[in-house]
Amino acid sequence: MTDHNELQPLDIDGSVAVVTGGAGGIGRGIVEALLSRGADVVIADVENDAITQAIDYLSDQDLPGTVSGHQTDITNEASVAALADAVYERHGKVNLLFNNAGVTSGGGGKPWQQEPNDWRWCFGVNVFGTAICVSEFVPRMLADGHPGQVINTSSGDGGFAPVPTASVYAASKAAVSCFTEALHHNLVSENTQLRASVFYPSGGLLRTGLFTASRNRPEHLQRIGEATGRKSMSFDEMKDMLAKAGRDVTEANLVDLGNFVIDSVEQRRFIIGRNLDDTVALLHRRADAIGRFEVPPHHGMPI
Repeated sequence: MTDHNELQPLDIDGSVAVVTGGAGGIGRGIVEALLSRGADVVIADVENDAITQAIDYLSDQDLPGTVSGHQTDITNEASVAALADAVYERHGKVNLLFNNAGVTSGGGGKPWQQEPNDWRWCFGVNVFGTAICVSEFVPRMLADGHPGQVINTSSGDGGFAPVPTASVYAASKAAVSCFTEALHHNLVSENTQLRASVFYPSGGLLRTGLFTASRNRPEHLQRIGEATGRKSMSFDEMKDMLAKAGRDVTEANLVDLGNFVIDSVEQRRFIIGRNLDDTVALLHRRADAIGRFEVPPHHGMPI
């Protein structure tokens, strides 16, 4: 069995990367960081206009890497297969797969107020989308034999401890974290040149499209019952609400975050996250509670 520490750091320059949800937010920060280090990047996003805008912006930055785009619905196997076909036809390999696209459930509120369609929508993108991309890309990445990394975006909400008012989203991100661990162990036990990482976005408020993800929610997965009483809000509305509550509303620089991610990927770290001291303390408290047969403490975020 090849130990994680025996693998050499990855060479980002000249690598080929696929970034789902790469047309905006955290994904675009990762794309820009990759391009700045000489990677060739394919943006996979469900919004074609957003892909075009991202490519236009990034192309004007005069970065050493090349960028292209492919409209992709990661919940659809045929769409992901078409993406993989296009990437391999153009580049002949994939070194880095960033399963970054994600949505909220759109329901919020109490767990029993969530509808089956909230589960289908959220798990369809966050969990099934990640699984479909792994199922389509990893066999090809193994076959081409190049060193590589699969990076799955989770969240502290669920990946570490749930925010109780976001139960479906938290459950989906817990699934992503667990799946990534299993993926990594199998890549090691099979003596491959691939490894997995789980990314926990952090370092401040994150200006992403997650807050308005319902714009891409399919008609057949719309909510059909009464509202939960929680109004969906834009990033700026959420930021204003937190500011009025006296919370720190410092925004994370998404390109800086992207560079941090790429530094971590280059060193093949499994956990990618910043400012984890409080999280480690929370995890210890959770473990102690479990050892006492008690309910573990959660993230006490009032949103």
